[in-house]
Amino acid sequence: MELLLQGLVLGFSIAAPVGPIGVLCIRRTLAEGRASGFVSGLGAATADAIYGSIAAFGLTVISSVLVEQKVWLGLIGGAFLCYLGIRTFLARPLPQPATAVHGQGLVSAYASTFFLTLTNPMTLLSFAAIFAGFVRGNSDGLSSVMLVLGVFLGSAMWWLLLSGGVGLLRAQFDLNALRWVNRIFGIIIIAFGIIILHNL
Repeated sequence: MELLLQGLVLGFSIAAPVGPIGVLCIRRTLAEGRASGFVSGLGAATADAIYGSIAAFGLTVISSVLVEQKVWLGLIGGAFLCYLGIRTFLARPLPQPATAVHGQGLVSAYASTFFLTLTNPMTLLSFAAIFAGFVRGNSDGLSSVMLVLGVFLGSAMWWLLLSGGVGLLRAQFDLNALRWVNRIFGIIIIAFGIIILHNL
């Protein structure tokens, strides 16, 4: 139980800093509604849980392959961020968020952030360093499962709070304001993509 609580704190802390995924989540919540923002966050939380599992269970073959391919993964992730940024910049705001919370739109929101998080193998290295301290002395499989579960739940909790809080502001934005939200956030997302590509 203690490891589950530690995982909750860890997952919340890892998710909280606002990077490209946070920007996407905020923009989608404002433009498409809370469900889209929350599901976007769940995609990232799922990828975090996968990387956490690799680190916790010591799957060295998978981790070494991911680290070896970090340039290609970074190239793909950076290019995909630029693509999402351009799409965001050009997107027409929706008059009602409810139109965006059906089937394919939510699947796409989930898949895009899941993919983006997986293309950052540095996340794996971060988890490996952090988990080494947490799992030391608790090396059985159940301890690792509880820690990974806690990370996922903590991350999901952050995305729920973020999308819920931002969703409360959505009513204050008219279509013209949402158009500017798309443009500003589109530029920010493109900038994240360019930074990733520049640092390869």
